[in-house]
Amino acid sequence: MNPAIALVGDFSPDVTAHRVIPRALELASQAEGVRVTWTWVSTASIRDAARDLAGFAAVWVVPASPYASMAGALAAIRWARETKRPLFGSCGGFQHLLIEFARSHAGLAAADTAETHPDGTELIITPLACSLVEQTSPLRFAAGSRLRAIYGRDTATEGFHCRYGVNAAYRARLEAAGLCFTAFDENDEVRAAELSADMHPFFIGTLFQPERAALRGEAPPLVRALVRATTNFTL
Repeated sequence: MNPAIALVGDFSPDVTAHRVIPRALELASQAEGVRVTWTWVSTASIRDAARDLAGFAAVWVVPASPYASMAGALAAIRWARETKRPLFGSCGGFQHLLIEFARSHAGLAAADTAETHPDGTELIITPLACSLVEQTSPLRFAAGSRLRAIYGRDTATEGFHCRYGVNAAYRARLEAAGLCFTAFDENDEVRAAELSADMHPFFIGTLFQPERAALRGEAPPLVRALVRATTNFTL
């Protein structure tokens, strides 16, 4: 049986990322010479992640937040993190990876996003100074990071579709808990995060949407890495 990836989010044909993610996975699988499958899993359908996601070898928390069920998305993230399954989040998925990590590891029990709870007391996700809706931006990868190894170079240019990002006021708190910020824009603003291999075998989140490379017919390096990690995971 081919390993399966749970695409956790609320599918809409109007969302560019949702339309292109299957193509990105197809191209990545072809480039890696392996076969993986994927299934869309709505956030509202996740009540018991261990039960509802048991057959999946990896989780990709996809763009387009707010989700129908933030609790469902966070439960999927926590389950994948705790069971050491490959876990990737792009755009809104990245934001929710940080929220779950902040609640579980950084002592920020009320960690939240201003997108849905603007009056929250611990908003680690807040509006960007400049919207990145349908924008591209050059990125710099941290030396020694997984992203630097995956891309095989120090810089890249990626596409975005977001209005929210990391609240810099919580950066040090998250880093102290073990989160590594590993991609930055020209103004040194955080654009990706990951956990070291000793904390998790594959935990990466990006504010950018690497899947958009498939719009150009390219296999995204990060999606290829996810496919490799998925095929290496044993249920």
